[in-house]
Amino acid sequence: MPYATNDDLPAGVRNHLPPHDDHDIQDTRAARIVRLVDTLAGELHGDGHRLGRVSMTTHLERDLGFDSIARAELAERIEQAFAVRLPPDAFAAITPADLLAAIERGAEAPTRAATPGTPAAPAARSAPAVPEQARTLAEVLQWHARRHPDRLHLTLIEQGAATELSYGALFERASRTANALRARGVDPGARVALMLPTSIEYFVAFAALALCGAVPVPIYPPTSLAQVEEHVTRHAPILANAGVSALIAAGSLGPVAQLLRLKVPTLHQVFTYTALEAAQPHNEDEAPLIQTGPDDLALLQYTSGSTGAPKGVMLSHANLLSNIRAMGELMGVQPDDTLVSWLPLYHDMGLIGAWLAPLYFGFTLVAMSPLAFLARPAVWLETISQRRATITAAPNFAYDWCARRVPAHALSGLDLASLRFAFCGSEPVNPDTLRAFSARFAPLGFDARAITPVYGLAENTLAVTFPVPSRGLRVDRVQREALAMRGEAVPAYAGTDALALVACGYALANTRLRIVDDQHHTLAERHVGHIEFRGASATAGYFRNPEQTARLVRDGWLDSGDLGYIAEGELFVTGRAKDLIIRAGRHIFPDELEHAIGQLSGVEPGGVAACGEPDPLAGTERLVVIVETALGELAERADLHARVNAVVLRLCGAPAERVVLVTPHGILKTPGGKIRRAATIERLRYGATAAQPSGAFAPWRQGFTLAAATAAPLARATCHSLRHIARGLWCGSLAALALPVVWAQVTLDRNPGRRWRSAARACRFVLRAAGLHTTLHGAQHFNRAAHPVLAVNHTSYLDVIALLAALPAPVHFVAKHELARQPFVGALLRALGTRFVARDDYGQSLADEAQLVECARAGETLLFFPEGTFVAAAGLRAFKLGAFRAAVLAGRPVLPVALRGARAALRDGHWVPERGEIEVEILAPVQAQGNDLRAMANLRERTRAALLAQCGEPDAAAQTAPAAASSSM
Repeated sequence: MPYATNDDLPAGVRNHLPPHDDHDIQDTRAARIVRLVDTLAGELHGDGHRLGRVSMTTHLERDLGFDSIARAELAERIEQAFAVRLPPDAFAAITPADLLAAIERGAEAPTRAATPGTPAAPAARSAPAVPEQARTLAEVLQWHARRHPDRLHLTLIEQGAATELSYGALFERASRTANALRARGVDPGARVALMLPTSIEYFVAFAALALCGAVPVPIYPPTSLAQVEEHVTRHAPILANAGVSALIAAGSLGPVAQLLRLKVPTLHQVFTYTALEAAQPHNEDEAPLIQTGPDDLALLQYTSGSTGAPKGVMLSHANLLSNIRAMGELMGVQPDDTLVSWLPLYHDMGLIGAWLAPLYFGFTLVAMSPLAFLARPAVWLETISQRRATITAAPNFAYDWCARRVPAHALSGLDLASLRFAFCGSEPVNPDTLRAFSARFAPLGFDARAITPVYGLAENTLAVTFPVPSRGLRVDRVQREALAMRGEAVPAYAGTDALALVACGYALANTRLRIVDDQHHTLAERHVGHIEFRGASATAGYFRNPEQTARLVRDGWLDSGDLGYIAEGELFVTGRAKDLIIRAGRHIFPDELEHAIGQLSGVEPGGVAACGEPDPLAGTERLVVIVETALGELAERADLHARVNAVVLRLCGAPAERVVLVTPHGILKTPGGKIRRAATIERLRYGATAAQPSGAFAPWRQGFTLAAATAAPLARATCHSLRHIARGLWCGSLAALALPVVWAQVTLDRNPGRRWRSAARACRFVLRAAGLHTTLHGAQHFNRAAHPVLAVNHTSYLDVIALLAALPAPVHFVAKHELARQPFVGALLRALGTRFVARDDYGQSLADEAQLVECARAGETLLFFPEGTFVAAAGLRAFKLGAFRAAVLAGRPVLPVALRGARAALRDGHWVPERGEIEVEILAPVQAQGNDLRAMANLRERTRAALLAQCGEPDAAAQTAPAAASSSM
């Protein structure tokens, strides 16, 4: 149901969304209040606040950062503007609407001149149809959730049932999940593995990682017990290379996730999504959003190809958005488009093409599990028909399966006329397959012009080339002999022996393409060479793999690893460079050969691998054809062997040196279904011609193998746990012994200087004993400044201890008044000269603020934590005004003090500090420029900018209200 006002939105969406323009506000009291709030916000935040973005539902503290000082200023301006005396409860107002209610309750004051209202902001221009100014995935999601939270984003089909998710609901759930992740120490930039099936939870978890600035690392989940051993063996190196610190898994995959945790040293936390969702905090003030930049890492897409170790393609937000925008603009997508996909979300075509593109352009995705398609391929076509889909995508094998194997009775009543794009990619495109698909489904309304072969790879985010929309299939028939012997794509005349190659389109607008020889010289059209590309979508390289990155990137151009040629500006792909077989000077491309042999009866679907193996005597390669078959009779197998060689003779001019018949699943493949030719031929050298027997995958056998493989990691983990327990006991004993002595020394000594020195010595001793080394930088700034006000970023319970140990002279900490009432801690803090500020009592808070100004004027060196609190998640939060008001009114400079390493040593929620380094850096003083509220706000922002540059943590100012706070000073 559409939402009439902001108040009708779901609470989670309303609490996190930036404020709306409110075009319904007329020139009334409400409009005047909004203008007053808008003007004050502009003064406080300068360029960080855009005028005209305040509405009656804007949260004064969370959305605008109004603290007690700002509220007092706002109250005074309202009383002047409206000639009223506000009631006491007005200072607890949450929104401008609450202020309006307070004005209406207030008594009229004697008439006085009202302050002219701020002129209304000019009307905004009509909103764009897409978030063209968005720089990150998080901004894309926010943009849609703010403008149309009720718009349907995706529909998930599971076992015939449909589950819908709107933009607003996705944002709400993702925000809460991001809160939960950050509360558990998932910092911006942290790599987090996603091992979830196609589900609502996958979409929410991925979006949550984007909102909290973490980097998703998608991996495929095992679908059966038979895959567990292979899954752990394959993915442990991937996760180790990525350095993942956490893994999110489906509840049923918890044991597999724990096995991975034992094998990956950096993997410290494993969350099942169910547990993570149950643990989500319900504090409405929490705002997990982290400001990331376009060049920050948005995704690690691991690709194994068909050989070699997996490689993590680094994709930034700019890479993703550049590729998505280029594809959509060429397609001319519309908000009423619908895309149906069963592609796996751990694959770039499914994740970026089928989900993130609809997320950006605002059209609907209808998703289903890949297992649903594999179990019954007709469900793909049925969903297209039922949902009137305009876009779909699949690899070549899916079109082949539907064209040749789906029974006719399963197609009754289908209507495919709505399709405008039927993309085909991710594997070699066969023209015969696409013609067969078009011919079979033409009676059901399918337009052959919707067929859209494309070329892309993860190293360019997704797409490299796109054909002209609605053109259909274009095939280039070239002379087989010229291509095989000279690498030239010479057009073939009718009736001659020709090879048919599919056009994959033109380079996208932001991508450059070229064909080069082995010496990287650009080749002319219709000459086969290496396909290279560059542009805004291209990756910077492979994560933590400089050797492979050096092979990928050369002089700014990236090597695709594919061979092809350009004709009339369009790209034609002939095959993978590493799969090319050179036999007696003839270039043999496996794809055509494998497809032709695959059409023979008795051959398993997708069960052909044409490989080359070295021939030391001839100095060339031998052709080896491996064929999967279930035929068992000797005569049948001999006949198949002869038919295979006949195809090889026809296409290659000579029979294969070896034809090997293997049992089904005897050819090794990647999780994406690509043939691992090198691994398969290597396996044959050891005489393996059959798939592993079923008993090899029995759960008991896998359990035994995994137990043996994880024995050493388990032992290491156990030792680590024991060391952690021992360290906890040591630190606890140290605190229990040291604290009473320190308390007595500090509270009973009448000399303030000795009290500080006693506390400092004790803090240095405790930190050293706990394995924490503290370093002070910039002491000269402290010594030169005249009674400065110190502003320190707040990160941990260790902050105060580190500052006591490191600062060169005594200071007066400013802490919340609740700590003064605690018997043990309060006495210690009072003895150290701490100044306390009430937070819940507005009147007392103002009195305390005034007292701090007097203390600063009297020459006390005050130390503030302007963030007010700390949380487990890294990030410099928004600053309150108190420290800067005191500095401005007392005429004192502000010394920014950057703390680094304390949060890593002891996060909120942890009680045993880790060994490490804590650095305290005193920065150059910041002087006020004036003595009014604007000067205070300016001083605050300049101080915060200085700290942000040196604290080593991201900007969390988007978190306009504190998350679950720790009791701290």
